[in-house]
Amino acid sequence: MAIHKLILDEEICDEFSLIAIHCSEEDYKIAFMINKFLSLHLKRKKNDLDFSIEGHDISFPIFEFENDFNYTKFYLVANKYKYQKEITNPKNGLFSNVVSEKTVTKHLLPEFKNVDYFLKIYSDFEKIPLRNIVSSINEIEHVISAYTIDNEQIKSKSHLIFD
Repeated sequence: MAIHKLILDEEICDEFSLIAIHCSEEDYKIAFMINKFLSLHLKRKKNDLDFSIEGHDISFPIFEFENDFNYTKFYLVANKYKYQKEITNPKNGLFSNVVSEKTVTKHLLPEFKNVDYFLKIYSDFEKIPLRNIVSSINEIEHVISAYTIDNEQIKSKSHLIFD
């Protein structure tokens, strides 16, 4: 009997633009401000982007807006997820039974650890005015900086599949 082996060498070729946003505000607040400054209608999706890393379930909130007129989709997603991890002291002695907690931060795209949020823009129809979008985001009071990311720099593109 013959053995058939299928090899998938293709990378994800989904054409999109990615904007990195540095901002210390909560996700709902930055989504509100982006809606205000870009005239979008980002709404939080019912299901977050869920991963399981090292036995911990982590989830990243996603806000979505689909512009049917321009055939464009906007996704705002957080890059950081923080959780508490219990640590026990392995040494024998006075404090051997003490349990402490450590805050652990996981990233959606680990190669961009300093970025707080990503705005992913996908368009079927026309070219996106990225300079105008980035300059509008930079005008938001609580945004420290925003800039575009070249798709070649992204090592974990599979984490950016939201559908």
